[in-house]
Amino acid sequence: MAPLLDSENNVSQPIADSESKKKTGTAHLKAIPETREARDLIRNAARSYVETLDKSRPLTREEGRLHAMKVLEKLNLKEEFLGFTLVCVANEFWKDQVAAIPFHRRLFLLPHCLKNAEGCPAEYSEFGLECEKCGACSVADFKGTAEKLGYKVLVSEGTPIVLKIIVSGHVDAIVGVACLNVLEKAFDKILLAGIPCVATPLLSSNCKSTSVDQDVVMETINLYKPPQAPPTKTYVHLMRAANEMFEEPTLSQLAPRSRQQNEKSAPDDPLVKHESIAYDFLSHGGKRSRPFITLAAYDALSGGEGTLSAEKLNLNESVKRTALAVEAFHKASLVHDDIEDDDAYRYGAPTLHRQYGIGPAINVGDYLIGLGYRLVSRDRKALGAEKAADILDKLADAHIKLSEGQGAELLWRDSANKSISPLEALKIYALKTSPAFEAALYCGARLAGEVEPYEKIISDFSRNLGVAFQILNDLKDWSEDHDNKLVIGQDVLSARPTLLLALALEALPAPEKAELLNLVTAAREHTQPDDRAAPTVERVKALYHRAKVFTKAEALIEKYRARAETIADSIEVQPFRELLYYLVDSVLEKPELPKEKVNEQHVTLGVKLPLVGQVSTT
Repeated sequence: MAPLLDSENNVSQPIADSESKKKTGTAHLKAIPETREARDLIRNAARSYVETLDKSRPLTREEGRLHAMKVLEKLNLKEEFLGFTLVCVANEFWKDQVAAIPFHRRLFLLPHCLKNAEGCPAEYSEFGLECEKCGACSVADFKGTAEKLGYKVLVSEGTPIVLKIIVSGHVDAIVGVACLNVLEKAFDKILLAGIPCVATPLLSSNCKSTSVDQDVVMETINLYKPPQAPPTKTYVHLMRAANEMFEEPTLSQLAPRSRQQNEKSAPDDPLVKHESIAYDFLSHGGKRSRPFITLAAYDALSGGEGTLSAEKLNLNESVKRTALAVEAFHKASLVHDDIEDDDAYRYGAPTLHRQYGIGPAINVGDYLIGLGYRLVSRDRKALGAEKAADILDKLADAHIKLSEGQGAELLWRDSANKSISPLEALKIYALKTSPAFEAALYCGARLAGEVEPYEKIISDFSRNLGVAFQILNDLKDWSEDHDNKLVIGQDVLSARPTLLLALALEALPAPEKAELLNLVTAAREHTQPDDRAAPTVERVKALYHRAKVFTKAEALIEKYRARAETIADSIEVQPFRELLYYLVDSVLEKPELPKEKVNEQHVTLGVKLPLVGQVSTT
């Protein structure tokens, strides 16, 4: 069995100043220049600077930040304008791409807070604010101008709905108005994916009756220029391909239904009903991130042409069926996880076991597992027996590891002893989360050809990315983004063995350690929400702050992120290397966390990290 840690890999030293800056909040970097003259100065400087950049691929978050810093240095301006400058740099980078896209293929996105808060007559629908031209604010003017040109207009905020619209294939570019807080999140999701986008920042972030440089907004709405330069690479085509596989009739063409209702089938035939439940769950909800990874890995190792245009996508049905299998396994695990955790909702609807009972839900999960294996095994002639066997073996290996990780979590949850060390938590994470990334990447690479040169790279990269992703999920459970979260601290109420708990138990003095163990045990015994839930969560949060676990967890994420990036650096095939960079940046999106009143430059970590490739799975 490989060792879990290395004596040279102790991260108990102080965090470096540069890392500390990364982990602090970004509010101090989001000042808007007060005068129009100052704002135009930055816009013009960004325009001149971006003319020298290579636009063949999207900017990473770090590249964008560095370019913005150089613009500020050139102007001798303070770091507080970094957010505004980054938007200006991104606008200039993408401006020609947006201008070359027809107006009717663009989305114009406006924020709620631009409206006049006093007496606004507009009402809300599922698609946002239904604006009326009343003259009280500029929303109707912007909306009317955009609609006359052919834009699709949405008065709403939040990147998830925008990504859904983009992936659905209805629009190809975004012109937006938003505060810097929203634009920062948009950069992580939208610009990293290579979606052409320009935006005008609001002049304040107070979320009520805000203002904006109106002529700049009008200028961006009217952007038009025939295509000239080669397009910037984008993952949108591959995202759409992953999404389209789950729409009918494509889904049933790739995975024909055995019990499809026909003239001879009774309307209430239980076989038809069971199959329909499984296919409905497979086709609805989720981001399709795993099948996207498989398709993107295949494309990257087959020339990377799919990032240039939809016409250059070369995805045969065998490739799509394998990607479909990866999602079928994921959906099966969700059905079973929901039962094991007795979750009430999934994708905004009651979970399957709440709708149909535990027995039928277990069976639907089992059906999806069988469907996943069959999608690959029945393509063995098209794939070749050896390739099909390799893919099936990797999927089976991932299935076993995921079950081991989930099993360890369940046994810990139901045990009387709630003690857990950071290394034990990390070991569970490496089993629970990493195999899904590994299987998705491996399948795409093996579909493209021989995988031996990449096998260890994929395994090590996925382990570091998966562990960082799971730690990030721990942090998101305590996110203070109230628009997205109904209850914080749900992991505590469900008594899950998280790294945050392990770090707290390691750092707290004996009396508080005992108190924390008692709180977790009591939470497990009272699974239904009651008047004790909120005090329990607040007390646990206080203990976590005392143990500095949020800061420590963020530092660990950065360590694992750095390792994943180092592995990506070693890949010679550029499209595959760029895909791994993209996965690191897009998967490890930072949440808004509870603020700790500590000097982060002197925080130490009392845990040794497992080396890459050395997390034991036995």
